[in-house]
Amino acid sequence: MLERIQASIGNLTQATTVFQRARDIANGGVLLALPALLANGLLTHSKKRFFLPKGFYGIQHLFITLSFIVLLRIKSIEAIQYLSPGELGKVIGSDRVPEIKTIRRKLGILAGQSRADLWSSDLSRDWLKSDGGLSGLLYVDGHVRVYHGKKTKLPKRYVSREKLCLRGMTDYWLNNALGQPYFVVSTAQNSGILSILREDIIPRILQELPYKPTREELNKDPDRSVCSIIFDREGYSPEFIKQVWDTYRISCYTYKKFPGANWNEDRFQEYNVRLHNGEIVKMKLGEKNTLLGNALMVREIRRLSENGHQTAIITTDRKTKINDVAANMFARWSQENFFKYMQEHFGIDRLIEYETTPMDETTEVVNPEHRRLESSKRSLRQKLGTYISHIQNEVTAIPRKFTGQNIRMGF
Repeated sequence: MLERIQASIGNLTQATTVFQRARDIANGGVLLALPALLANGLLTHSKKRFFLPKGFYGIQHLFITLSFIVLLRIKSIEAIQYLSPGELGKVIGSDRVPEIKTIRRKLGILAGQSRADLWSSDLSRDWLKSDGGLSGLLYVDGHVRVYHGKKTKLPKRYVSREKLCLRGMTDYWLNNALGQPYFVVSTAQNSGILSILREDIIPRILQELPYKPTREELNKDPDRSVCSIIFDREGYSPEFIKQVWDTYRISCYTYKKFPGANWNEDRFQEYNVRLHNGEIVKMKLGEKNTLLGNALMVREIRRLSENGHQTAIITTDRKTKINDVAANMFARWSQENFFKYMQEHFGIDRLIEYETTPMDETTEVVNPEHRRLESSKRSLRQKLGTYISHIQNEVTAIPRKFTGQNIRMGF
């Protein structure tokens, strides 16, 4: 009570966190996750990057409250009103949880400081450093958050889970081989994964990756790479793969977009492949060097499944063994599992705000009039094709009718 009086007159920086003995606290088990949250850096850089004016609830209370809300699968701040404020307050070490308007006001203050990117960079550096060998394998994939509102017309993009082109934002996530995220890049423009890799992800990787070989080490070993980026067929581009290798010495893994004919089965051997979760599986693998675009020599590695299907992988990583290359590539499914889990439990598709911001004037977009004319052209072409097909069928059917008539007349 005394601290609340002090906060009301502006004499309190933030309230003291005190955990009291209690029984039968609803959702009290979430407190067991606090050591893991602190170990992952929840409060490590928060005070360095953010500040709040004097008040009862400080940065520590706000961050822990939001973290516990996420772990309790509460997908919006408004849903806190359905919980007991006193019981949830005891979990965060206070007499009650902050009110919704308080949380929103303080989040507005933090957002106005424009330091979220710096805080994210601090955390990603720590996570990359703590992951050791896994930090050399970086998985990139996009996830679309669909927007059905009318405040703005976001560009359309293909949403694979719905098999439709819909308006929305695209989040490009960078994860490790176990599916654990490092950072995310969000964009409203449908520029594609290659553009995001060039302009946003690779510069950030080079800045935040902790264990990078020196230029002398790279010169001594022409096959050594700084790190490996792994993505699906959307990023298949011989020109891009060659560019990032020649410029940054970053190797790429992806599936071959045009694999061609199957290889003979005598090219495959059985290998023990150790997955990143420790499981060992047997795979039939084959390898050869392949020239892409008459300019880039890559390793092509194929897996032969029991049903005879061959999965083609290409990579510029020349130092990793064939069985480890297969393990690295197929670990991409851990990122897909991450998206699925986040969709079901943490509302990753939810837009956190509905504010609109002006677009950068240098951004290139398709002229709306050009898009309208292209749509009209496709429609007319489809109608014309249907009409021509109908006429051809009628013309083809005429000789058959006369032949049948002649046959009947002959009899």
